[in-house]
Amino acid sequence: MRILKPYLRSTSIQCYLCLLLNSHFLTEAGIHVFILGCISAGLPKTEANWQYVIHDLKTIEHLIQSMHMDATLYTESDAHPNCKVTALQCFLLELRVILHESKDATIYEIIENLTMLANRNLSSIENKTELGCKECEELEEKSIKEFLKSFVHIVQMFNTS
Repeated sequence: MRILKPYLRSTSIQCYLCLLLNSHFLTEAGIHVFILGCISAGLPKTEANWQYVIHDLKTIEHLIQSMHMDATLYTESDAHPNCKVTALQCFLLELRVILHESKDATIYEIIENLTMLANRNLSSIENKTELGCKECEELEEKSIKEFLKSFVHIVQMFNTS
């Protein structure tokens, strides 16, 4: 099971430390390079990883089929592009229902990973209030299969914007 850590850059802090301690970079400039490298390694990436979210949704769909779950979930099937953040937040809340219903460790890990990725991607989007959007409880209840299909569609809206 993979748990992605998209919040870390590929820059290795150990390389900076080795470079600093084992070379002539033990100067003020070398220390600055080391500190800036450490800071950049911990900064969040700004590019969205929506393809990983879609992959996780497809994996959940496959796992759910083998469990034969019959829960219904609030589903936004025709979200307006101006309401995509609100719709995505509703989908993320409804994932908790799948988590509760399945009680499966693999699904738990995937949902935790998916939630982290989606929230990380949402944090890079400008915070704005979406007016005129439906509340989660106002949405129609649909099967898990339809829920996941609509979820993928919403994520694809982010992927193309």
